[in-house]
Amino acid sequence: MPLRSVLLFVIAALFEIGGAWLVWQGVREHKGWVWIGAGAIALGLYGFVATLQPDANFGRILAAYGGVFVAGSLAWGMLIDGFRPDRWDLTGAVLCLAGVAVIMYAPRSG
Repeated sequence: MPLRSVLLFVIAALFEIGGAWLVWQGVREHKGWVWIGAGAIALGLYGFVATLQPDANFGRILAAYGGVFVAGSLAWGMLIDGFRPDRWDLTGAVLCLAGVAVIMYAPRSG
């Protein structure tokens, strides 16, 4: 499994999920525009990090990243918000990560 690609997916997830969380905190928890602005910057950085993936196919990268986003969102909820996923949440996350592996790292001809 290409380490660079996995690392970029993790960094992208931290920026996107973290950015969305900051916006959520700014709006839903009334923490204000500074939080919202920080979230918007993080979301922009997510978009930039996605362009650094070694594979040049936008659709493939974003499709695979979707699975990372699902699993990462559950992990963020557990670590930051005290969310307790049930077995179905965890099963879904594992299935999504299996999809990431197939989309990104399956052997391809040509």
